[in-house]
Amino acid sequence: MAQEHNSNIRKYHKPLNINIGMIIFGVMFIYIIICIIMYLQTEHLSGYEVKTGSLTVNNVYRGIALREETLYEAVDAGYVYYFAPEGTHVACGDLVYAVDSSSKLAEIMNETTEEENLSNSDYNSLKNKIINYRSNFSETEFSTVYDFKYDLQGEVAKLSNQAVLSAMNEMAGAAGISRCYADRAGAVVFSSDGYENIKPQEITLESFNEENYTKNQFLAANRFGKNDAVYKLVTKEDWDVVIQVDSEERVQELQEAEYVKVKFMEDQYETWGKVTVYGKDENEGVTFVGLGFTTSMINYIKDRFVDVELILEEDTGLKIPNSAIAQRNFFLIDEEYIVEHGNDKKQGVMRQTFTEDNEITSEFVETPIYNVDEKEGVYYVDESVLKVGDVLYREDSTETLTVSKQASLTGVYNINKGYADFKRIIVLYDNDEYSIVESNTKYGLRPYDYIALDASTVTADQFVHEKKLETRSEEAQ
Repeated sequence: MAQEHNSNIRKYHKPLNINIGMIIFGVMFIYIIICIIMYLQTEHLSGYEVKTGSLTVNNVYRGIALREETLYEAVDAGYVYYFAPEGTHVACGDLVYAVDSSSKLAEIMNETTEEENLSNSDYNSLKNKIINYRSNFSETEFSTVYDFKYDLQGEVAKLSNQAVLSAMNEMAGAAGISRCYADRAGAVVFSSDGYENIKPQEITLESFNEENYTKNQFLAANRFGKNDAVYKLVTKEDWDVVIQVDSEERVQELQEAEYVKVKFMEDQYETWGKVTVYGKDENEGVTFVGLGFTTSMINYIKDRFVDVELILEEDTGLKIPNSAIAQRNFFLIDEEYIVEHGNDKKQGVMRQTFTEDNEITSEFVETPIYNVDEKEGVYYVDESVLKVGDVLYREDSTETLTVSKQASLTGVYNINKGYADFKRIIVLYDNDEYSIVESNTKYGLRPYDYIALDASTVTADQFVHEKKLETRSEEAQ
C-alpha cells in the first residue's frame, strides 16, 4: 500500500520568471564583452604633442691651452722655498723663491715647525680648498687627486712663508741663501709639461694624447739641482685653446663666424674667442681650430687640457621625433584648374564625366589641398579623390588638363580630429632622433598639435584610437 501511495507524488517545477531588468542587464553584459574584445584587437596609436624647441648638439670639446710661458732654472742646488703663490701675478723685481744650498734654513724650519700655529683664516683657506675639490671631483678624472695634493702642499707652503722669511732675515748675510726675483711681470706657475714652447700651428693629433702626458710639479721645500726648472712665468694675457673638429661643416661655420661664444665647463664662465684654423690631419679627417682669448687666462693657468663648449646660434621651431615623419605622393594640378564651389567656397576641380546617355558633362570634385608651390604655380592634391587619366576643365575656358603629374611631400599625420590628416613639414635641421621644422606654415603644423608618433603605424585618413599622448621635451645629443 505504501508503494502505491508514493507513486502518485510528482516533483514541482518552479516556472522561470523573466522580467525586463534581466533582459537589459544581459544585453549590456554582452555589449561590454564585445567592446572589450574589439578594443583588445584594435591597433592603438601613440600620439605626440608638438611643442616649440631646439636640438641640443654636442658642442663640447677637449682643448689644449697654450700661453706665452717661460721656464726659469734654479740658480744653485739646494732646498727651494716659494714666496709667490701659484696662479698670482708678480711684478718685475718681486721675490719669487729662495734657494738654501747650505741646509741651515731647512734645519731652522724643522726646529720651528712644531711651534707654529695656524690662524682661523689659515684654516679657512685650507678648508675652502678641500670643499672646492670635493664639489668638482669626478671618478673619471682621477688625476685631479694629484693636482689637489699639490694645491694643498702649495697652500701649506704659502702659510709658512712668514716663518721662512723670518728665518732668512735672521740669517741675513749668511752664505748659502740665494733670493731670486722676477725679471719681468707675469703669472707664476710651479709645474712644467713640455708644452711651454709649442705654438698653436704646431699642434698635432699626438698632442691630444693624454695617456702620454706628464706634468712635473715643483714642490716647495724640496731639493732642486742647479739648472733644474724651478718655476714658470706666463708673461701675456693673450692665450689660445686649440680643439679638434671632425666636421667640415662645423669648421666652415666657425670660420664664417670669426668669433664664437665659449663656455668653460670647469666653472661655466663664458667669453668670446677668435676663431683661427691652424691645420688638418688628413688621415683622421680632423681639423685643428684655435680659439683666441685676451682675458681670463689666469683662471685656468694650472690646466693644460680644458673642456669648452661652443655656444652657437641655432634656429628654433617645432620639435618632432623622426619616427613621425612620412613621405606621401600627390597629384600636381595647375592653379588655373583649382576652383571654388558653393557658398562655403570649397576648393576643388571640375572633372569630366558622362551621363547615362554617354554624353560628356562635368562634375565638381572637392580636393583637399596639401601644399601650394607658388613658384611653379601648382597645387598638391590628394591621390584618393582623382586618378591618372582624369580630364579637368579650366574655368571659363575650353582648355583641359589630363591628370598625370605626381610629386611627394614630407610630412606627419595630424590626429587632432580623430583621423590621420597628412600635414606637410619643412625640416630646418635634425639629428638621429629629432627634427626641427618650421612653425605656422600654410597647410602645416601648429604648436600643440597632436601627431602620430610612429608614421609607419598609420595610413592617410585612418580613424585612430589614441593609446597615449606623449609630451616628451628631453633634448637629443
